[in-house]
Amino acid sequence: MKSLLKLFLVILFGAICTSASAQWYKLDFKKNKTAIRPEAELLTVTSVARLPAEKIYSPKKISPVIFGPTEYSLLAAEGIVMREAQHNMRFRVYNEASYNFTELARLYVQQNRLSEAKWYLLQSNNISRQENDDRHTITNLIELATIKNSLGEVTLAQDDLAEAHDLATSKGFSEYIETIDLAMQYIKQNKLPKQRPVLIYADGAQNKTKAE
Repeated sequence: MKSLLKLFLVILFGAICTSASAQWYKLDFKKNKTAIRPEAELLTVTSVARLPAEKIYSPKKISPVIFGPTEYSLLAAEGIVMREAQHNMRFRVYNEASYNFTELARLYVQQNRLSEAKWYLLQSNNISRQENDDRHTITNLIELATIKNSLGEVTLAQDDLAEAHDLATSKGFSEYIETIDLAMQYIKQNKLPKQRPVLIYADGAQNKTKAE
């Protein structure tokens, strides 16, 4: 009788332990299953890593943008060069003043102030002849011819180029010959304007108009 009671108790205890173990297993399984939240799964699906990579356009060559001189910059440069020219003339540094006058003429050409450019080139040429700066004289004559041609003084422009050609030939400056010849061809092909413009000289004292 006692042995039967022991056997029954063993069976009952085993059954209770087995049931309790099964309940804990179910609890742990449910807990592990709900560890990943729905929003986490959505985040995984729409991850940035799954999106297509954006294509960035890269130009093969970037061209520089070049801006021309402004009116303000030209006026500022004119003031600087003018002060240098006045200083050099005051202290009798005539050769440097001659180059200052040529630079001023080029600034005036950019502003379409051709009469003033012509006046300063003439002053520069007077000094360069006195200083025997033949290369500078040739350069001035070529630029003078271009300006005179634009002002309608075609014959005078041709005379300047002829003088530049003779000077370059006599001094052996062959590098100027081609430039002079091309300028002469251009002037010969260019037509004389119908009306000669009024010349306004740099000193501002007088307005001169040359007769036809």
